[in-house]
Amino acid sequence: MDGFLNLNKPCQVTSHDCVATVRRLLGTPKVGHGGTLDPLAEGVLPLAVGRATRLLPYLAADKAYRAVIRFGLTTTTDDLEGDVLSHCLATDLTLETVQAALPEFVGTLAQVPPVFSAIQVQGKRLYDLARRGQVVTPPPRTVVIHRLTVQGWQPGDYPELTLTVDCGPGTYIRSLARDLGQQVGTGATLAHLTRTRSNGFDLASSLTLDQVKQQVESQTIQLHAPESALTHLPTLPLDTDLARRWQQGQKFPPPVPLEADQPYRILSAEGRDFLGIGQLEWRDGEPILKAKMVLKPWA
Repeated sequence: MDGFLNLNKPCQVTSHDCVATVRRLLGTPKVGHGGTLDPLAEGVLPLAVGRATRLLPYLAADKAYRAVIRFGLTTTTDDLEGDVLSHCLATDLTLETVQAALPEFVGTLAQVPPVFSAIQVQGKRLYDLARRGQVVTPPPRTVVIHRLTVQGWQPGDYPELTLTVDCGPGTYIRSLARDLGQQVGTGATLAHLTRTRSNGFDLASSLTLDQVKQQVESQTIQLHAPESALTHLPTLPLDTDLARRWQQGQKFPPPVPLEADQPYRILSAEGRDFLGIGQLEWRDGEPILKAKMVLKPWA
C-alpha cells in the first residue's frame, strides 16, 4: 500500500503509538507521520504509508489549530500536563484586553519553544534534559502566524479563550499561550489543543483509529493517492523518452525553464501518471533536472 492516511489522533496517545498501531493494522513497517502532536493534543495527524513516506518532506507546510488558553496559571510544560509554577485569580481580565494583545502575535515572530519539547540542543532532546532536572532555555526560532481568530471566551477566576490559529511549520501553540499570558500580565497555559489542518489534510475528512481498524477488517480501507497531497506543487509533464530517462536516474536539461529551489510534480505527458518529485540543479553552469524522489521506477 502506497499513500496517505488522514488520522484523527486521540488525546492521551502519542504520535509514535499511533504510527505503531497503524503499522500493525495495515501489516506494513513503512509508516511515517507528517509532524508530531503532543500527547494531550488531538486532531489531524497525516500518516504516509509505503513509498509515500518519501514524500513527507514535500507536503504543504501550513497548519491550523483550535486552542483553549487558560489565564492565571503557568506550568512547567506550558500546558496542563506539567507542574504548576504559578497561579493567580484573573477575574478582572477581559476579552477586550486579550484581543488588544493578539496583533502582537501575528506575523513573523521570534518564538522560544517550551522547555519540554522534542527540540534538540547539543544532540539532546529538551524534554529528556528537563526530566533530568537540567533546564536549558532553548534558543528562539522564527515562526509565522498568519491569523488568530477568537472563537469563544469563558470568564471566571481562571478565564479561558478559545482561539483558532493559522500558522506555519514549527509554531508551538503552547509557547503562544505562555507568551500571551505574559503579555496580559496574568500568565497562561494551554488547556486543550486540536489540530484542524495539517499538510493539506483537514479534520472533517480524518479517520479515528477505531474507524481505521473497522475499515481494515472489512477490507474497505482506501488510502489517499500520493499525488493527492501534492497539489500545491507545480507540475512538469515529460514525454515518454524523457520520463523513462528521468525514472532511470538520468539527469538532463529540463524541457522548459524551471524555478530554482522549487520541487515539481513529474508527470507522464501521455497518461498524466504521477512519477515522483524533480527539482532543478546546476552543473557546470547548466540547468539539470534531478530526480529527488521516483515513485514509479521504470519497469
